[in-house]
Amino acid sequence: MAMKTRKKIKPSRLTNELLATANDMRKSGLLTKSAHDKITMRHLGRSAVPTAVTAAISGADIRAIRERAKLSQAVFARVLNVTPGYVSQLERGDKTPTGPALVLLNVIRRKGIDAIL
Repeated sequence: MAMKTRKKIKPSRLTNELLATANDMRKSGLLTKSAHDKITMRHLGRSAVPTAVTAAISGADIRAIRERAKLSQAVFARVLNVTPGYVSQLERGDKTPTGPALVLLNVIRRKGIDAIL
């Protein structure tokens, strides 16, 4: 059985012009890095998530975030849709957050707990 490969689609001329305009706007300071990344991902189909969203976070940081929100581990786990045991492991440094939990933790760190409640 032959393995199928995906054909790479060449961006259209319009897409190339839009991306060139976005690059120029970024260089001139009219467009933020996050807005530029969003445009690039949307039009080139890149699945990379901006690093601000997935920045590494330590156990001590997670505990500080939870304590700043004045939440118990159980309530914080419910907010993140994980188990209280997982939150405990994260805070001790036994595990590192990944996927949606990491993204939510970074949102809470940047914008506060009210951003997701």
